[in-house]
Amino acid sequence: MSDAPHRALITQAAADLLRRLQGRHGALMFHQSGGCCDGSSPMCYPDGEFLVGDRDVLLAVLDVGLDVQPEGVPVWISGPQFEAWKHTQLVIDVVPGRGGGFSVEAPEGMRFLSRGRAFSNEENQLLSASAPVTGTDFARRVRPPATRTHIVAEAVDACPLPAPQHN
Repeated sequence: MSDAPHRALITQAAADLLRRLQGRHGALMFHQSGGCCDGSSPMCYPDGEFLVGDRDVLLAVLDVGLDVQPEGVPVWISGPQFEAWKHTQLVIDVVPGRGGGFSVEAPEGMRFLSRGRAFSNEENQLLSASAPVTGTDFARRVRPPATRTHIVAEAVDACPLPAPQHN
């Protein structure tokens, strides 16, 4: 499964903000909000402050080179929402604005934003080769395999435009 794509990535700008936030808050985590008041924003919390449910799915543990959290920053999504999004790569970006709800970036004048792209059929096949890690698995110390960095320069780098079709 080493060729399988990451289910979640983060832009360089978002990783830079994450490093600054860790300096103030310590270890952090993301939970992809399912909507309602906060829209569908990736919410950033001090690690462990948001209670992960048994059926929540770990999309990735972001390797963003943080000294405070060398094991990486977990990115969670609810189980039912994962079923709807499992064919989509989540790209965490940052834009000017006020962060939602209790997300730690709210006072910064910036907010994390979810972008995404649909996986190709080949990528979906690679991803289906192993079951995602759930909250229950994580509590039992199951971790996804270690992978290379999760940082992309810009969101567009994770979502390349298709080549033009010539007739």
